[in-house]
Amino acid sequence: MPIEQAWGLFYEDFITNEGYLDVLDGLLATVEIAIFGLLIGIVIGTVIAIVKVMPKYKLLPRILEKIVNIYVGFFRGTPMMVQLLIGNFILLPAVGLVVDGVIVAIIIFGLNSGAYVSEIMRAGIQSVDPGQLEAGRALGLSFWGAMLKIVIPQSIKNILPTLGNEFIVLIKETSVVSFIAVIDVTKAFRSIADANYEYIIPYLILASIYLILVMIISQGVKLIERRLKKNERAKQ
Repeated sequence: MPIEQAWGLFYEDFITNEGYLDVLDGLLATVEIAIFGLLIGIVIGTVIAIVKVMPKYKLLPRILEKIVNIYVGFFRGTPMMVQLLIGNFILLPAVGLVVDGVIVAIIIFGLNSGAYVSEIMRAGIQSVDPGQLEAGRALGLSFWGAMLKIVIPQSIKNILPTLGNEFIVLIKETSVVSFIAVIDVTKAFRSIADANYEYIIPYLILASIYLILVMIISQGVKLIERRLKKNERAKQ
């Protein structure tokens, strides 16, 4: 198909038929799922990481570690698409819940991200001088209190680039949410392409959008890193 005709078909579906509205809605859904999924993942991952590094001389920590290992093993060992299908078509109907597809995607993405962020957080915690934890305990803080108030804040600057990479992965992984009838940016462009069976321009623009999102995230992470380093130098 000549490029002029392809552009004409794309313009008709994107502008004349207001396909851009679906694209904007899909882009919003993509960003929402990735952002809230990462936030949930950070909370879950932090808790799991603390469980993994806490002393195991008591029974409860050993039991908790086995539970979180099963959790991490499942979410790291199965595809995101399978997790979405199980959550949307098996678990929710089993408990009688009817939830919007975007909410389902956010929950599953958060649970999945938590399994990966837990290893990121564990590495960050272990990169902090153990004396910091001991100093917190000496001041009367509990293990969890010392972790949350002293160790975790110091570990953030060490793991920030890796968390940025996790965010990028989540942005790209949202392309599978159409399996549970969520219209993301990929689904929106696929609908435009399917309308006239002209795929080159819609998919090239789709790839460009993902590339721009990744570049924005990467630059944002670098900016935060520079500010953290600047604040650290100022304190010194």
